[in-house]
Amino acid sequence: MSIGKFSVDLTGRAALVTGAGMGIGRATAITLAQFGASVFVNDINPDNAAKVAEEIRAMGGTATDWCADVANKLAAGSLIEAMRDAYGRIDIVVNAAGVEKKASLMKLDEWDWRRVLDINLNGTFFITQLAGRVMAEEGGGVIVNLASTAGIALPRADSAAYAASKAGVIGFTKEAARFFAASGIRINAVCPANIDSEDEYPNTENLGRIPQGRLGTPEEVASVILFLCSDAASYMTGQAIFVDGGESMA
Repeated sequence: MSIGKFSVDLTGRAALVTGAGMGIGRATAITLAQFGASVFVNDINPDNAAKVAEEIRAMGGTATDWCADVANKLAAGSLIEAMRDAYGRIDIVVNAAGVEKKASLMKLDEWDWRRVLDINLNGTFFITQLAGRVMAEEGGGVIVNLASTAGIALPRADSAAYAASKAGVIGFTKEAARFFAASGIRINAVCPANIDSEDEYPNTENLGRIPQGRLGTPEEVASVILFLCSDAASYMTGQAIFVDGGESMA
């Protein structure tokens, strides 16, 4: 399948998308399937995972749903093994599982702080480490981590845990990319903001700060992830790509 002159064919490749039950994760799973990948759809909500997998199968694609909490290393390990059993390989991983707890710094509960870091940062680490071992054995692969501009460029009110976790994801992405480069594994981060999605907190009150003057869509983020997963991005690794309508440059 192609977009204009840009052609992508993921036929024969197996892709894992965590947090694929809604928002950017869902859009990513569907987009990768549209371009030929067999998709292992993970979400902590089994109904959401099953629904997305059925959407993919209904359009003629291949998908398997799997419920697992990526913040639990044993569950993450079972997820990776289940995907290998289902598809025999792992070519692409998109770590899209994430949560945000809105609370002022002085009122942020310790449990919420730990849960946000557990899912957003620890989950990314567990899946990257486990999938990276498999990819290294297979001769290479691609990993894309969902970060945020809140982790590097723009403060985000009442989101201390979220900002800390996403800053960690960006730093981790760079080191993981360096470590796995010799194994033929490319690892990049995508940093969205101002996305009109049920799993994001879009900046609806400050559209004037966004040069493009509008909110983005989950599909627009998924298109950037698709590019990073494609052979067109073969010389890109360790990068943090902003997808925010230009707000971070304003």
